Amino acid sequence: MSDDQPSESTVENTPGRGRSPEAETIEPAAPEEFGLVQVWWGDGKGKTTATLGMGMRAAGHGYRVHVLQFMKGGASSVEAVRGEYNAMAALPGISYENLGHYGWHGMADGSDEADHAAQAQAGLERAHELLEAADGTDLGSPIDLDAPPEDGVHMLILDEVLYAADRGLLSEDDIYGLIDAKPTNLELVLSGSHAEPAYLEDRADLITNVRKVKHPIDDGQRARRGTEF
Repeated sequence: MSDDQPSESTVENTPGRGRSPEAETIEPAAPEEFGLVQVWWGDGKGKTTATLGMGMRAAGHGYRVHVLQFMKGGASSVEAVRGEYNAMAALPGISYENLGHYGWHGMADGSDEADHAAQAQAGLERAHELLEAADGTDLGSPIDLDAPPEDGVHMLILDEVLYAADRGLLSEDDIYGLIDAKPTNLELVLSGSHAEPAYLEDRADLITNVRKVKHPIDDGQRARRGTEF
């Protein structure tokens, strides 16, 4: 071996054995190590962005992913059509639904607080339906990429569900109930809340605090197309 060639041990310890990754056709597959509970919270931008990015990664491996969004009803600064919805609609294996009500609970923005509560309860019921469906599915096997989420999913992302709990629209017991209903091999991802969900410290396997250092919204910058929606 020449002096400028990597040793076999070096290549063994390099992702892809030193080869550049190439895109492959997405085919239905089943994860071997799913089954954790993830929590993403904090006052910084990027909780939904991170969880959707992870969902996209899982879908790229052929795993079935579904995103159920709470509290994402929009506001005057956000357009009705969001980039992530368009992207998910075009990507095999990942689907979404939104049960948010216009505006944000407790923000005096003219939205109906009773509607926020009703939508949060509807989201909770829908989440349990999806968990029950997954529990009746062999998650150790591939799931058709075009199958409805009622046929089971490998990863369920409950976006802003922790925000709903933080606002008192759901209870801590409601969140515990979702975790308790999780099938063994389902990856359950919970996001939202600027307040630390300390009650989940003993229930979650991964907890990430997305912390704000600086945000242009503090200087009056409104949500931007392509970054916030």
